[in-house]
Amino acid sequence: MDAIRNTVLEAWMTEHGYSSNSLADAVNRAVEQLTGHVGGLDGSSVRTWKAGRVTWPKSATRRALEVVTGLPAVALGFVPRGRPSPTPAPSQQEEPDMKRRTLVGGIAAAAALAAAPGTASPRRIGMSDVNRLNKRFAEIIASDHRHGGQPGIEERAAALADEALNLQNAGSATQRVRSSLYASGAAFRSSAMWAAIDGRRYDIAKAHMREAQALAEMSGDQAIKFRIWSHAGAMYRHMGRPTDAYAANDVARNLHLTRRDPLFASLGLARQGAIHGTAQNRTDTRRAFEQAQDAMLRADPADHRPVWLLAFYDQAELDSLALSAYMALGDYPTAEYHAHRCLSSLRPHMVRSRAITTTRLAHALLAQGSAETATATAMKVPADAATRHARVSRMLQEFGAALRATAPRSTTVQTWTEHTTTWRTAV
Repeated sequence: MDAIRNTVLEAWMTEHGYSSNSLADAVNRAVEQLTGHVGGLDGSSVRTWKAGRVTWPKSATRRALEVVTGLPAVALGFVPRGRPSPTPAPSQQEEPDMKRRTLVGGIAAAAALAAAPGTASPRRIGMSDVNRLNKRFAEIIASDHRHGGQPGIEERAAALADEALNLQNAGSATQRVRSSLYASGAAFRSSAMWAAIDGRRYDIAKAHMREAQALAEMSGDQAIKFRIWSHAGAMYRHMGRPTDAYAANDVARNLHLTRRDPLFASLGLARQGAIHGTAQNRTDTRRAFEQAQDAMLRADPADHRPVWLLAFYDQAELDSLALSAYMALGDYPTAEYHAHRCLSSLRPHMVRSRAITTTRLAHALLAQGSAETATATAMKVPADAATRHARVSRMLQEFGAALRATAPRSTTVQTWTEHTTTWRTAV
């Protein structure tokens, strides 16, 4: 029996501008994203599909093809094994268009049943849907900069990630749209991860991290991979695990994106410098921040970059990371220098960062013997950050303990005690 050409697949390829070779390449990439192994298809493989000589591709290839096209295999003219294949009509004079209409009609019915029972056909997902999600994501980022670390921010970001995944299954989409949805889902989950890190909920952060990493791999997006692994490095640094922090941050720094864009290289180096500080590597700390500064100066501000990077990484953030590193090293004069630089260039919306930097500056001043100036500085931290942000609250508690140890029974301690009482009653 002669094979019947898969005219449905041919029609889809024509509509979307795919040749046999380009479709094979796209499916190979999807196979690699799904399995971790490079696909072995070429143009001849796709031609066997179109010719009808292969009616049901292998499972990994089939799933990858569904990712690329946004359609179930049966909607592309393939027939599962065990089901009878369509047979040629008895009359060799039957019009080709009649054959195609019959086949397409049957496949469309199968696709409708597979995709959404009770509906005529799956909806089409486009970049406009992705852009709507990303607009809401920008609102979450803005909220994070104002408040930071709150479970509500984490929950909103995680819910948005779930929404991106649900959208994957809501209809058909091109490979570009599918990759963008996976990248957006990874970005949203990464923000949930960061909110959990900022709130010192590390076990929850790790769970978000694993989901974010899986989504990032499926997206193939280097920038979001960088963000997730860089966040992982920061998480382990906050947990006091510099070896794990180095390993995670190295994954981010070794992505080829950092060789193309000096700004990504700068962030990777600055976070490496912060880890060096935690590990008490003084020389490496200084060298990393010098290299980070140099890379930032080489970065072209006009280059296109993701919104999450532009929203926070600038000179102020570099100085904030340096402040953290030199505090860990016990080099308080250098820490104070970077604190003042950071505060002078922080953008107005970076409320959370200002509270953290102000608190660290107070610690640096107190460690140098300036108890009154340090206390006056700590009192500038807003009440809501002092009581509701886990990191700020913990650092201020540590400041109070250090102040009482440094200047017991002084009027400065009394002033601080009275001030913290007003925080508790004001919020």
